[in-house]
Amino acid sequence: MIFGTTFKKHLKVKPMKKIYFFFAIGLFLFSCVGNDTSVLRSSIGKINKVMVVTKASNWNGDIGKEIKNSFGKLMVGLPQPEALLNTSQVTPNGFGNMMKVARNILVIGVSDEEKYFVRKNVYAQPQTIVYVYAKDDEGVVQLFKKYEKEIINTFIQSDISMTQNLFKKNRLDESQYQTLQNLGISLTIHNKFNLVDDTGEFLWLRHHLTSGIAKTGSNNILVYSVPLLPEAQVSDSIISIRNQIGKQYIPGSDPEKMHMITEKAYTPVTIETIIDGKKAYETRGKWEVKNDFMAGPFLNYTVPDPKNNRLIVVEGFTYAPSVSKRAFLFELEAIAKSIKIL
Repeated sequence: MIFGTTFKKHLKVKPMKKIYFFFAIGLFLFSCVGNDTSVLRSSIGKINKVMVVTKASNWNGDIGKEIKNSFGKLMVGLPQPEALLNTSQVTPNGFGNMMKVARNILVIGVSDEEKYFVRKNVYAQPQTIVYVYAKDDEGVVQLFKKYEKEIINTFIQSDISMTQNLFKKNRLDESQYQTLQNLGISLTIHNKFNLVDDTGEFLWLRHHLTSGIAKTGSNNILVYSVPLLPEAQVSDSIISIRNQIGKQYIPGSDPEKMHMITEKAYTPVTIETIIDGKKAYETRGKWEVKNDFMAGPFLNYTVPDPKNNRLIVVEGFTYAPSVSKRAFLFELEAIAKSIKIL
């Protein structure tokens, strides 16, 4: 009874102090619950899918047209046309508890003041909600255009982080691969990938696609390094480097005549980006096997590492004939962007 007696003794406070005491306790408990994301429901939703909360008149008017044109831009490097982001729409009145567990949400429409902001884990976790408000339809369209790239990147990065967190739960043991150890780098790779080649200088991992029409295909990861080039030459050398690697390490069914090359009919696109806090180059394009009919999209990240006088390269490529490939390439993007140079 010592604990009970002591607790009652501390509760013997003056009336006014008692009010403040219980108010403080209530505020403390409320703040604990409010900040504890463990009480939130798990979010749901497909990769690269955004639920748009807006009135039907907005969705069918200029606001909806701008959103569809923006999110519907085609992803670079895919053989079939596939949008950056898919969308669905729900009215504010229909945005109930069932809808609030969506992982990516855009709330957009007319309000008393112009506002643009992002909130995380509001109704579920992980969750990203982007809010865009202006005083009239024209203002909403202009504000959305102003932050268009940032909004798209916000949703894509949300899915990248979610995918990487999923992979961490079933992570491949990197210590078994000599190339990663020699290069001194770390990647978050799902354990569904299996070894194809590990020379100590070049690593090739493959995940055989086992469901649906793509069951004859595969997702592939390549990791290697090459000597550092002057900064002005890096971007223009990425394709020639990957073609050399393809010839050396990635043969076709007849190694004497066949190997991976960059498809000549499609010009790859290279942009600057940031990987592991460092300037890097992202290249998207199409690969093919010389003198064969195999082909597909690739995603290449080249990271200059002046400290160690080298370029680190992480590349993903997909072979999935006759099916959409955006989701497969997105998994490879999530893996590549997890790189840590130790």
